[in-house]
Amino acid sequence: MKALILVGGFGTRLRPLTLTKPKPLVEFANRPMILHQIEALVKAGVTDVVLAVNYRPEVMVSVLQKYEEEFGVRITFSVESEPLGTAGPLALAKDILTKDDSPFFVLNSDIICDFPFQDLRDFHVSHGGEGTIVATKVEEPSKYGVIVTKAGATQIDRFVEKPVEFVGNRINAGIYIFNPSIVDRIPLRPTSIEKEVFPGMASDNVLHVFDLNGFWMDVGQPKDFLTGTCLYLASLAKNAPEKLVSPSEAYVHGGHVMAHPTAKVGKDCKIGPNVVIGPNVVIGDGVRLHRCVLLDNVTVKDFAWVRNSIIGWNSTVGRWSRLEGATVLGDDVTVSDEIYVNGGSVLPHKTISANVTEPRIIM
Repeated sequence: MKALILVGGFGTRLRPLTLTKPKPLVEFANRPMILHQIEALVKAGVTDVVLAVNYRPEVMVSVLQKYEEEFGVRITFSVESEPLGTAGPLALAKDILTKDDSPFFVLNSDIICDFPFQDLRDFHVSHGGEGTIVATKVEEPSKYGVIVTKAGATQIDRFVEKPVEFVGNRINAGIYIFNPSIVDRIPLRPTSIEKEVFPGMASDNVLHVFDLNGFWMDVGQPKDFLTGTCLYLASLAKNAPEKLVSPSEAYVHGGHVMAHPTAKVGKDCKIGPNVVIGPNVVIGDGVRLHRCVLLDNVTVKDFAWVRNSIIGWNSTVGRWSRLEGATVLGDDVTVSDEIYVNGGSVLPHKTISANVTEPRIIM
């Protein structure tokens, strides 16, 4: 089987982290974001993965080569000279996606969930249509485009954008499976699969919906990255609790903590709930960590407080400092001692020596 992952461009929503690494290589739960997807695809029988990119493909090539060998999968880069939207990349990769009659998966690169690829494949084959959209259910469908099915069926009837009256609560989860024939519907130009391709497929009665069980989150921006981390850790606690490990279990406070074995934790800390600690992190004495992510080689000095924040690679949080409010530190940022940062987005290689009391970009 085959799969195409829509990697896209500059990752602007996840800056400042994507100023250092392409978004698919930013670590989510201590692994590159895209690796979660590739591993799940391989388990479902995928042998060819196409990455549709238009920004810095050369950075990803060297990193992903080792995963080709590890998982026994061929990874091909389909490079767009101009952004082709969510459908155009399928036309650009036509030779690979249509090289045989087997269906292929398509997904957005910043989706994290309990990937249902095997069940999705079986469902798609069983209904015999041309395409299947994975849907997740939301509490406030008026904020989204809603999928409406024919009565008592999985066949999609139409799409309603931000409905003012309740017509359903299923929304597009950004994961699909298609027969190769869909490529004939897509011109090689910037094209929206949601607005220009799916309505025609629904009119032809060849598009179905598959309901996703479990958690789902688009982690393409910091606040959702943190929410997705919480959901992922909760899923691990339920299904694979052995993966939640702290180097200093005595300091785990409230559970749902993932820590790399190379991390070092000082005395009298309180860590958790919902914390990811990356490789080579050093945590001082009396530190409080709650709902946060610490990437590789971070140092958090004594008695600091980090909550609802992402601390980028090689950054340092000073003694008695406090970070909260969806603060994001880029690569190699230094927060001086006794500094308060609330919602700051700090570009790489900066030093913060004055309080940041409201959300803003620090350049």
